[in-house]
Formats: sequence, structure tokens, C-alpha cells
Amino acid sequence: MRENIEKYIELIIGSILLSLGIYLFVTPNGINFGGAIGIAQIIEYFIVKMVPSLGHMNLVGIINFMINIPLFVMGFKIMNKEFCLKTLISLVVQTITLSILPKQSIVIMPDMLSNCIFGALMCGIGVGLALQSSGCCGGMDIAGVCLSKIKPGFSVGKLSIIINSILFTICAFIFDLQTSLYSIIFVAILYFISDRIHYQNINMTVLIFTKKENMKNVIMERTGRGVTYWMGKGAYTDTEQYILFCAVNKYEIRNFKKIVNEIDPKAFVTISEDQEIDGGFEKRL
Repeated sequence: MRENIEKYIELIIGSILLSLGIYLFVTPNGINFGGAIGIAQIIEYFIVKMVPSLGHMNLVGIINFMINIPLFVMGFKIMNKEFCLKTLISLVVQTITLSILPKQSIVIMPDMLSNCIFGALMCGIGVGLALQSSGCCGGMDIAGVCLSKIKPGFSVGKLSIIINSILFTICAFIFDLQTSLYSIIFVAILYFISDRIHYQNINMTVLIFTKKENMKNVIMERTGRGVTYWMGKGAYTDTEQYILFCAVNKYEIRNFKKIVNEIDPKAFVTISEDQEIDGGFEKRL
């Protein structure tokens, strides 16, 4: 129960950080966020062009929420209900935060690159925290997670590259090439930061040496991960033992070690981080 509450707090903090990063660094500098928020920024630009009286309002949050409605419906059909609830909470927090704050036009730092870096750091931490809480901030995250769920070999990165390439090309024509290039720098740093925080993106492989026959069954039952095993012998004692191999993500490793310790406190375990895994490995949040 406590861990679940902590995840919701993490989600809300992440969503607020993301919104503040957009408000303080992205919007005043004309940087395009990319993804659904980037689309919302461009739509807002054209709305204000057509209806100048709306120029004092911050419409990005509301437009982003509307864009996310069909994506959320898609996620609701494919993903588990907890993921959908957390994503909805994140979207509501973003919409409220961006809507209640007055439109920001003052640039915090005169150097555009500094604004890009600090904005990407704040937004990247926010996105990473939301993903780490087993939810997401909406937009392309929903589409990417759903597609990776349907097609295990699907590259979420490719989807983001395609969408953002189109957006940044539009920005280059609407605004100028410099704005487009700074937007690319911003998004690149943001993705790097969020991936470092989002442990589920870090794959790990585990080797367990144990004499407990039921270890493999307990791991499969409690983690839902597949286990490959074979028999081996210790060279010193010449006694038989089970050698178990399992692939997990970094977020699961704490629970994994807890299970192993419960079954066999004397088990010898080796863990390798940041492994490339192809095939039927299930990506999880």
C-alpha cells in the first residue's frame, strides 16, 4: 500500500516538473517540445494568429489534453487499468498546471542553449519519474507503450523520430531554422535524461546458482518472467546445483533479489546490467 502511494506521489511530482519545465523554459524561448505537446504548441500558434484576443491565454495544456483523448482510448483497450488511471492523472495535472499559470514571456536566461539544457533536465526528470511510477505523461508515450506491447520488436524511438522530424521541419518553415535546431537539442537531452531515470528501459540478465529445485517455479509465478535452467556442478565440491537464467528490467531487480533470498539465502547470484535483448522479451512499465 505504501509503495503504491509513493508511486502516485512520484507521478504527480513528475507531471508538475514537466509542466514547470514547459512553462519556464520551453514556451518563453519558442522551443518546440516535440510529440503531442509539440503539436499542441503549433495548433496554439495558429489559433492565436486567427483569434488574437486569445493570445494572453495558455492553451497548450487544454489542446494537449484533447489530442490525448483518442490516444488514451487506445491505451485503455490495450494497457492495464492502473497504467491508464496514472496516465489520466498525469494529463489532468499537466492541464491544470499549464492552464492556471499566466502566460510566461520572460526568458529566464539570455542564452538560448542554457534554457534548452535546463528545460530538458527538468522535463526529462518529470517524464522519467512518471514512467518510473508505472504511468506516463501521455502523448507519444501512450502510443509507443501500446505499440511495443502489441509488437515486442517495435522501436518506440523510431516513432518519436518520425513524428518529431515532421514537427521540427514545420517549425523551421513557420519560425526559423535556429528554433528548429534548438528544439532538436532540447528533445535529445530530454530523452537521454528520462531514459536514465526510467529504470524499465535498462535491461538486465540474472544468473542464479542454487540447490533449491522450486526456485524456478517461484520466480515464474511471482514475476511472470520466463526462466531457463540447466544442471551444473561446483568444481570444488563436485555437488550438483541448478543454474537459472532470467532476463528482467532494472525496476524489477529489487523484487527479484528479494524472492531469491526468501527461497535460498545462500544462492549465488550474478547480475549484468544494460544488456541488449532481442526476441520475446516483454517490455513492462
